[in-house]
Amino acid sequence: MTDKPVDEMSFEEAMAELEAVVGQLERGDVALEASIELYERGAKLKARCEVKLKEAEEKVAAITLDQDGNPTGTTPVEGL
Repeated sequence: MTDKPVDEMSFEEAMAELEAVVGQLERGDVALEASIELYERGAKLKARCEVKLKEAEEKVAAITLDQDGNPTGTTPVEGL
């Protein structure tokens, strides 16, 4: 685990740490109090991943091309 605040993590950082947290919890070799702290950290990491994914989805756009195949603009993808 890092000391970096969850809300400052990139998607990749949060996902990597979340995987490490899940691995520790699945092994079951952590004391009860530490397990609770890990679970709470994991919940924050999961939420951060969801926020970053939503941000990425909102940036996805369909590129409009002119007759020569050059981009002329973007149109948001429906449903995102």
